[in-house]
Amino acid sequence: MKIKCLAIDDEPLALKQISSYIENTPFLENVALCQSAFEAMEYLSRNEVELMFVDINMPDINGMDFVKSLTNRPQVIFTTAYSEYAMEGFQVDAIDYILKPISYSVFLKSVTKAKTWFELNQKQPESVQASQECLFVKSEYKLIKILLQDIKYIESANEYIQIHQENDPPVTTLIRLKSMEEQLPKDKFMRVHRSFIVNLEKVKVIDRNRIVFDQKVFIPIGEQYKDHFQAFIDKTYLV
Repeated sequence: MKIKCLAIDDEPLALKQISSYIENTPFLENVALCQSAFEAMEYLSRNEVELMFVDINMPDINGMDFVKSLTNRPQVIFTTAYSEYAMEGFQVDAIDYILKPISYSVFLKSVTKAKTWFELNQKQPESVQASQECLFVKSEYKLIKILLQDIKYIESANEYIQIHQENDPPVTTLIRLKSMEEQLPKDKFMRVHRSFIVNLEKVKVIDRNRIVFDQKVFIPIGEQYKDHFQAFIDKTYLV
């Protein structure tokens, strides 16, 4: 397996270095080099990319804002001279955040982490089996049965998800949220955010574009999911 890579950096020498590192790494494939976020957007609109190396301090659109703007986001490794963006980088689920100047040993350690992520996620379809009443998920080498009626919401946590239940502790399993979404009945569960699926039967309170499950849990309704969720509300809304 080779991971399809795109590198973005407005500095030609830095871009050349990353390109050289990619080409010298057997499990990576260099599919594109871009000197701006706009150039990368154009490429991504027409081509499949699995992993991006993104510089942050770029003109017009910085790398962080560029990554946040993507709907179908490849995995990301930030490459930058500025350490102050590290926390924000991990908040957008970046695989890694490496500081310039970048040695090949640091680069290899980072992309090996990415390789592990892809290998784990290739196996994900096997980790959940669902029916109309329940699902079985793998968690800590065990198969756990969860009744669909007991699920309140499902939360993405990097490469894992957490299934939050009514009366039991959350169950963590290795599967992407999209794969889980495909297994669940569409009339009972809805994706309302990039990181959340909710059980529609458990939705009781909506406050300022958030679903309130209790005083500590507020599920945001994402912009791209708002119309779909509003259509569900409109079916039972009384003026």
